[in-house]
Amino acid sequence: MGQPQGIAPTIFLNQKRITGAPVQYKPNIHHRRSIRLKGYDYSQAGLYFITICIQNRLCLFGEIDDGAMVLNNAGEMVHGQWLALADRFHTVELDEFIVMPNHFHGIIELIPGHSDIGQPQGIAPTGAQSSIEQITTTEISPAIGDVIGAFKSLSTNDYIAGVKQKNWRLFDQKLWQRNYYEHVIRSEQSYLDIVEYIRNNPLKWTEDKYYNK
Repeated sequence: MGQPQGIAPTIFLNQKRITGAPVQYKPNIHHRRSIRLKGYDYSQAGLYFITICIQNRLCLFGEIDDGAMVLNNAGEMVHGQWLALADRFHTVELDEFIVMPNHFHGIIELIPGHSDIGQPQGIAPTGAQSSIEQITTTEISPAIGDVIGAFKSLSTNDYIAGVKQKNWRLFDQKLWQRNYYEHVIRSEQSYLDIVEYIRNNPLKWTEDKYYNK
């Protein structure tokens, strides 16, 4: 049975059970409880269900304990990088999402229009960061591939730093698989079904196609 309506889920950080605000919690974008407004045009708006999997399905982001996701430090980092997308891309709105042991599910909306975002954090693009910075400073609304590409690149960089500085577990050549799953949400029922799927994902971990001990 899923999370009761209107009740915030219990979230686990650093092996500690807590209820309420996780790191970088933003109530307007994280674990949204209200459904789309009546009259929302699913056929025109860019609402996507995204799944991204770790290379070779290694469980690097935590574990499932008693039907709930327990994030380790790497999982917290991924959680934070996803939330940061709404600040990096002003035409991006985040909806329900979850970091699983070896994959990620999230609903993301691309709002038509031009971004007024400036240079992120006042840093000029140089070296290896230039391609990411160019994406996040463009005046044209990003495509879904741009957003996911930035998320994967930035989280990979942070994970590499964790391996070097905090002895995080090594990954196999790449942190994320090359491709990702993308599904355009075109109806309210589809949206509700996907939200329920995301919320219940930890409860059905052993039945998940990405399951790996």
